[in-house]
Amino acid sequence: MKADELENSICGLWESGGKIHICLGSSGGARQCCVRDFSPFIWSGGNPVPDSAESVEILKGPDSGIPKAPLDRILRFKNRADMDAYFKSRDKSIPAQRISSVENQYLCHARARMFAGMDFDSIMRLQLDIEVCTSGSFPDARNSGDRIIAVGLSGVGGRKILEIEGFSDESERKLLEALNAEILSRDPDIIEGHNIFKFDLPYLNARCKRLKVPLDWGRFNLPVEFRKSRLSIAERSFAYTRCDIPGRTVVDTLLLVQLYDLSAREMPSYTLKASAVHFGISNPDTRTYIDGDKISDAFISDRETFREYLFDDLRETAALSERLLPTYVAQVRNFPLTLQECLLRGSGMKVESVFLEKYYAARAALPLPQESTFIEGALSESFKTGVFENVLHYDVASLYPSLMLLLKKYPRNDYLGTFLPELEKLRSYRLKYKRLSREAEDLLLRREYDARQKSFKILINSFYGYLGLGTATFGDTQLAAEITAMGRRILSDLIKKFSILGCSVLEADTDGIYVSSGEYFAKAGDLLSKVSSVLPEGVELEFDGSYDAMLCYKAKNYALLDSGKVLLRGSALRNRSTEPYLRALTETLVRDKLLGKGDAIISDIEKAKQKILSGNADIFELAKGEFISKSPAQYESDISKTGRGRRAAMEAALLMNPRPEVGEKVLYYIAAKEGSKKAPDWSRALPVSMYDPVKAPYDAEYYIKKADDLLGRFSEILGDSLLDSGPRQGELF
Repeated sequence: MKADELENSICGLWESGGKIHICLGSSGGARQCCVRDFSPFIWSGGNPVPDSAESVEILKGPDSGIPKAPLDRILRFKNRADMDAYFKSRDKSIPAQRISSVENQYLCHARARMFAGMDFDSIMRLQLDIEVCTSGSFPDARNSGDRIIAVGLSGVGGRKILEIEGFSDESERKLLEALNAEILSRDPDIIEGHNIFKFDLPYLNARCKRLKVPLDWGRFNLPVEFRKSRLSIAERSFAYTRCDIPGRTVVDTLLLVQLYDLSAREMPSYTLKASAVHFGISNPDTRTYIDGDKISDAFISDRETFREYLFDDLRETAALSERLLPTYVAQVRNFPLTLQECLLRGSGMKVESVFLEKYYAARAALPLPQESTFIEGALSESFKTGVFENVLHYDVASLYPSLMLLLKKYPRNDYLGTFLPELEKLRSYRLKYKRLSREAEDLLLRREYDARQKSFKILINSFYGYLGLGTATFGDTQLAAEITAMGRRILSDLIKKFSILGCSVLEADTDGIYVSSGEYFAKAGDLLSKVSSVLPEGVELEFDGSYDAMLCYKAKNYALLDSGKVLLRGSALRNRSTEPYLRALTETLVRDKLLGKGDAIISDIEKAKQKILSGNADIFELAKGEFISKSPAQYESDISKTGRGRRAAMEAALLMNPRPEVGEKVLYYIAAKEGSKKAPDWSRALPVSMYDPVKAPYDAEYYIKKADDLLGRFSEILGDSLLDSGPRQGELF
C-alpha cells in the first residue's frame, strides 16, 4: 500500500502487540486491512533510561529566546503495555509527556489522517438499538429473568430486526450469535446508538458473558475491550463504560446532542425522542411511541407496532448522527486523532495535538507548561432594562483568532513558530468552506461544507482557549490576557460608534452587540459599513440578524422575538435545572410581555396554579432533575460521618433501584407529608418512580409557593400592574 493511499483512506486503526492494524477504504466502498510495525513513544527528560525502552533519541532544543526545553529525548517501547508500565511506575521527578492513545501516536508519526479524501456519505455507518424485557423495575442484565428480545440494525447493510424465538437462554444465545455475524458481515466503520455507552453495549456485554457468547465485533480478528472511564461535559462529569472496538468507532448520539447543546443551550432534554423532535427529525403526532414498561408486552401481543417503534428509534439515531457527526469527521481530517478520541476528548487536547505533531516531526524538544497568570475576562454588560423594538445584532467574526493573527505573537514556548501558521490555515479553510456552503447547489455538498466550516470555527476559537490553559505545554496566559484586553477595547469602540450614530446599545458580550434602531432596522448593511470604520485591519464585523423586539433583563439574560418565536438566553430565563413547569411559566411571562399581551399574563399564571392545586399536574412537569456528582454510596458514607450536607437529589437517589451512577440524572419531586410544611426539601424528596397520586402525592402548596417566588423575581418584567396592556418603546419594567 502506497503512503498516499494510506493517508487518504484510513477508516479504522488499532494497536496490538507492537503492531498497528489499519483498515483502508477505497473509492468503491471496499475495505482492506494491512499491518505496520510501530514503537510507541514518550517524551522524557533526564536519566536513567528504563530497561524496557527499545531506543532513545536525543532531540534538538531552542537556540535562545525561551527557557530550556527539558523534554529533550524520545523513549521508544516495544508495545503499549511496556510504555504504560513505565509511565505509571517511573520516578515522577523526571519530566515526561506522552500522547496517551497509541493510535493517535501513529497518526502523528505517519502524518496521516482518518477519513481524509472521503466524503461523509462514503463512511460505512451502522445504527444499533436493543430492546429488552425485565423481571424488575429497571433492566439489569445480571438478572436471570432479564434478556435481550430484539436488536434493530440499519445503515450499511439495510434495515433489519433480529428477534428472539423464545424466552430461553438458548434462544437469546442464537440471537447474539446472529448479531455477531451481522456486524462482521456488514463491516461498518462506525457503530451508532443513543445511550449506547451506558446501556446497549454494557448490556450486550453482560448477556454475552452470561451465555458464553464471544463479543467478536472487532476488525483484525481482535476482541472488543471495555473499561471504566469518565467524561466531562461543561460543568458535569460522569462515569461510563467505554467500549473500544478494534478498527471501528463507537458513536453515542446522546453525547453528540450534549456536546451540541454546550453552545446552543436550547435543549430541554437529551433523550432520543425529545432530541428527534427538537431537531425536526420526528413529528410526535405520527411517530410510534411505546412506554418503556410496555415494550415487552408489545413484542408479544403487537409485533407490528413493536417493529415500527424500533425502526423509528433507528431512524432517529441515524438522523441525529447525520446532523451532528460531520463536524467531528471534519476535525479528524485535519488533526492526528482517531474519531473515537476526537469525540471523547476536549478541544485543548485537539489543539495541542497540532503542536506535538510539528515538534515530533522536527525532532524538537518539548518545553514544560509555563506558570499561569490571571486573565481578566471579556466585556459583558447590559445597558438597558425593558422591551425594545427594531433590534439588530452584530458580531465580530472570530474576534480572538483575528486578534491573535493581528498581533502576530507566538506563545513564548513555541520556539518553532507553529501557532500562527496553523491558526491561519484553519481560518482560511473555514472561510473557504463557509463560502462553498452558501454556493453549492447540491444539498449533500452544502451539508458537508457547512459541517466543515463549523468545525473549523470551533477549532480556531479553541486556539485562544488553549492559551489560557495552565496545564498546556504551549499555553501563554500573558498573551491570552493581552488578547482579551484588546477585545474589550474593540468592543468599547464599537459601542461608542453605535451610540454616535443614534442607536440605543442594549447588550454587549465578548464579541457581539445588540442595538435598537428604527432608522437602520431596514438598512442593517448601511449601519454595518459605517460602524466598521473603527475596527483595525483584519478584524471584521458581521450582521448576525434582526429581531422584532428584545426583552433586556440583565447581563447575558435576555429574550428575542423573531417572527413570533421567542428565544430565551441566559440561565435566569432558561435554567435547565429548574422544574419544567417553572420554565414554562417563565417563557409564558416573557412571551406575553414581548407580544404586548399584558392582559393575558394574569390569566396564564392562574391556569398554571389551578392545575397544580387540582392534584392533576403531570409529575414530570413538577419534578426537578439533577446530575449527581458523587455516587449514592459515597454520599451515604459522607452523611454518616458528619450528618451534614444532605441534598434532595441524593436522598432520592438512595431510594432508587438500581441506584444511579455518578453523572446520571436524578428526577425527584417533593412529596406532601402530614406536619411537614417546614421540613427541609431533602426529607421529602422522592424519585418520580415512587410517585403515587394517592399514597405519595406531590405537595401542591410547595409548588405554588415556588411559582409565586418566581413571579417575585420577575416583578420588574411584570411591572406595577399585571394588567399593563404592553410596553412602549424604551419603557422600563
